[in-house]
Amino acid sequence: MLESLRNKKILVVVAHPDDELLGLGATMYKLINEYSCKVRVVILGEGITSRSEIHDQLKWKRELEIHRENILSAQRAIGYDSVGIYDFPDNRFDTVALLDIIKVVEKEKDRFDPGVVFTHHGGDVNVDHQKTFEAVITSCRPLASERVKTIIAFETPSGTEWRAATDPRHFIPNFFVEVSEEGIEAKIKGMESYEFERRKFPHPRSPKALKIQAQRWGIVVGASYAEAFSVVRILN
Repeated sequence: MLESLRNKKILVVVAHPDDELLGLGATMYKLINEYSCKVRVVILGEGITSRSEIHDQLKWKRELEIHRENILSAQRAIGYDSVGIYDFPDNRFDTVALLDIIKVVEKEKDRFDPGVVFTHHGGDVNVDHQKTFEAVITSCRPLASERVKTIIAFETPSGTEWRAATDPRHFIPNFFVEVSEEGIEAKIKGMESYEFERRKFPHPRSPKALKIQAQRWGIVVGASYAEAFSVVRILN
């Protein structure tokens, strides 16, 4: 299946700064460097103000500026072509009309004209991830004129695996991308660019945990390292 993505324009739609790396950092690195893909990342939320009791962007003005600088550092680590940055309220996407998020995704999709979209798994515990998935699915309705033929969902460490064990919406991957150690190191370097998001082991976002996770999925498919995905739709 990976060969079918060669030379494609790929839109990566995520809720927060760092999700683009957590979900498919090493895969992006491979698609860009080995498959000549053109990749644009869209980050919908500002990603930080939920750490206050009230949503107040002015209170976090300097941190938000740093966060945006970190996005560009992470972009350089992976090498993707361009990024669109928005400021929907962190962990409060459910307070925003879904249509407003859909309009942003539709605008980005119309401008970039991708054939493939990667986004969050719809069953994540994080509400922003859920709403992002819903916005992507709605924006890519399978009409005769729709140019997005492939939609792929990724897991987000510290969001996907924390779903309750009894919940039916678990991430069940059916598509694996073998990635290189170089790609994993690029992913980790990008994650370490995020001053407010990086964590120490055993947190799922720590460098060691990210490498272990890639090894875990690699073991599942007989490779040294891999990233896992769930194919939502493919139209050949």
